[in-house]
Amino acid sequence: MTPVTASLLAMIMLIEFQQSTSSTSGIIDFSYKNLSSVPSDLPRDVEYLDLSCNHIKELRQGDFGNTSLLRFLNLSWNTLEKIHPETFHGTPLLEDLDLSHNRLQNLLDQQYLLNTENLQALYLGYNLFHTMTLGKEFSYLVKLERLAVDANNISMGDFKNISALKLHTLSLCLKDELNYEEGSLKDVSAKRLQMDLAQKESVDPILVNDALLIFGEVEFINLTNGCNYIDKRLTMKEHIQTSHLYLTSILIKWHELTDFVNAVLLSSIAHLSLSDVALYNLPYQDTRVYNTSNMKSFTARKVVVKSFFFSQEAVYNFFINMPVKRLAILDTSIIHMTCPKSPSPIEHIDFSNCALGDSIFTTMQSQGIKECDNLTTLVDLILRGNNLKSLQVVSKRVQNMISLQNLDVSLNSLTSSGAKCFWPPNITHMNLSSNGLTDSVFKCLPNKTKILDLRNNQVSVVPSSILQLDDLLALDLSDNRLRDLPVCHHFPTLRVLMLKGNSVHAPSVSNLQSCPQLKFLDVSNNPFTCTCALKSFRSLGIKSEQNVHTGIHLLNWPWAYNCSYPEGNKGFTLKEIQIPEVSCNVGLLAATILGPAVAMIIAVATLCHYWDVPWYIRMIGQWTRAKHRARTQQLRPEELVGVEFHAFVSYSQHDVEWVQNYLLPNLEGPAGGLHICHHEKNFVPGKSIIENIIRCVEKSRRSVFVLSAHFVKSEWCHYELYFASHHRLSRGSDSVVLVLLEPLPKYLIPSKYYQLKSMMDRHTYLEWPQDRSKQRLFWANLRAALQADLPDALVR
Repeated sequence: MTPVTASLLAMIMLIEFQQSTSSTSGIIDFSYKNLSSVPSDLPRDVEYLDLSCNHIKELRQGDFGNTSLLRFLNLSWNTLEKIHPETFHGTPLLEDLDLSHNRLQNLLDQQYLLNTENLQALYLGYNLFHTMTLGKEFSYLVKLERLAVDANNISMGDFKNISALKLHTLSLCLKDELNYEEGSLKDVSAKRLQMDLAQKESVDPILVNDALLIFGEVEFINLTNGCNYIDKRLTMKEHIQTSHLYLTSILIKWHELTDFVNAVLLSSIAHLSLSDVALYNLPYQDTRVYNTSNMKSFTARKVVVKSFFFSQEAVYNFFINMPVKRLAILDTSIIHMTCPKSPSPIEHIDFSNCALGDSIFTTMQSQGIKECDNLTTLVDLILRGNNLKSLQVVSKRVQNMISLQNLDVSLNSLTSSGAKCFWPPNITHMNLSSNGLTDSVFKCLPNKTKILDLRNNQVSVVPSSILQLDDLLALDLSDNRLRDLPVCHHFPTLRVLMLKGNSVHAPSVSNLQSCPQLKFLDVSNNPFTCTCALKSFRSLGIKSEQNVHTGIHLLNWPWAYNCSYPEGNKGFTLKEIQIPEVSCNVGLLAATILGPAVAMIIAVATLCHYWDVPWYIRMIGQWTRAKHRARTQQLRPEELVGVEFHAFVSYSQHDVEWVQNYLLPNLEGPAGGLHICHHEKNFVPGKSIIENIIRCVEKSRRSVFVLSAHFVKSEWCHYELYFASHHRLSRGSDSVVLVLLEPLPKYLIPSKYYQLKSMMDRHTYLEWPQDRSKQRLFWANLRAALQADLPDALVR
């Protein structure tokens, strides 16, 4: 498996790992409670019990009888002198027992251990043990991994009862009056030996010799009186077993530290680690460091300087010129690091959580800043948690590190201006998370990057004009400001895309079509708007959960995908809500709405046609207009001078039967109350027909023409229409009323009746309905059109 593939798989596993929320219901803290005995009311579900820093003198049978789930018990810093053999009979799951800093006296008589066969860690340091002889009951602790003990005397055979145990760590709490017999540790089978010198000023050289000969890892804790005995032992040519050497919580002078480091460089020790170091008497000039060694790694963590005046460059030069493959200075306030004076074998550098700035690895010369060119074998560079400001400047600082593959500059204050960058050619892993980078960062990336981490920045969009990243396999843009899924035109081989915690409301699934190699996608914890725009993405998640072949596995689905809008769906997962197809498909929605609407319109039109509703509407409209005109028109008295009739009726002699039997009875008399003039009744004998026509037209308020095919063939009807049309000019356009007795197409009307054609185009005419049910509305409409208030003197 290649390193890139391994890193990619590790990243995917880390992404999918969900850390379960631990319950605090099983944790009881009774420390500093001034207790003199174990409380009798301990809850049954307690798993972690802290009884430290009290005044408990004795553990009795039954003290933990109801705590069958107990796993961790801390009884340190009490006054324990006696423990009943059956004390832990009811705690079969007990794994971690701390009895340090008490008054226990005999390691041969610890019978309570017979009921703790599942113990993995046992701390008995800082008690009153005179001899280190471990009783037979220790041999039953077959799962024991960590053991801490102390005694005034350590002799041969003291550890024979644990010789079969495979410990990870044996801790010895050393005292000033310690008497150690050479070879006493040979019965111990442990990976690491810890020696705590908190109560001892210096370490016994015989014990140091045995430790280095027997154990693969050796740790010295609270060393305050230099490393002279360790130095002397390391400079001997005799073979030693130790490969990992640790110094923890030490106070040391600079020259003692450097002498010790040089001694380790000359030895067979492969790994040296210093932690919680207080340094004083620091140098003013460079200190010699050996340029060849078997040591592979050097680590310094939490180093504090106790001197005010010294050469920082001299201190930095010592560490950066060490001939090791791995160099780590962690959690230390160094503000600069120099460049090695000659080609360095260092392959891995970790300067996490320091105070390094943009000037790292540079040297100031008279001609300007000189970039570092002696770290050509460096593969991994970790500068996490420093004060780096400019991504372009960082690229300059590493441009000559031609072997560099992994660069971690996360948790800095980096920004990118979009200017040219100067990356070395082989960087494949870039961690730029937790900075202040924006969209322009995509113009300042190594073009061979395979894994790119841009979490927790200020990226709002992946711009279209970026560097072509043909080898990019994994891109993490979690906790940025993205509003949609990016397109993959510039990274066609992308397999993992992380967009957790952005501002994506409705992911455009169509953008994923540009990502043919994408296998893992995480868009969890975004403020999703659960509307139609989200339908395709929701479908993608459901198919991913059902293992339907989509090519993309949606990580953390469905529990981390919740609706933020609309309010009714807020808090529900995308899987739980429903988005109806009909509300999202425009065609289906139109068909659903318009289909019934069109059907209803057709049905209404059919019914209207069947019941002749348009005719009724037209007739009611005409009646309404006629009534309105009658109410609004105020005729002056002079306009009614000579008017005796409401209307003059003109008709063909062939239609006389209809006029006599229908028209006149419905307009005159009690039914209509109108005064109608017609030639059979009101023409004056002895006068010419023309004179009678003119007289009747002038004495009538309106003229009614009963139109039919016979009407247009009558010469006298033509004259009556002619005079009425001229009279209309003085009486107004409503003085002529047309009644269509039968259908009369305009092409049948002779050309001489052009006035009739004009009137039929401009005026609404009343049609005589053959249906008897419609005739009442016809008469009401005609009466309304003719109704007028005539002078009372004229009414006969």
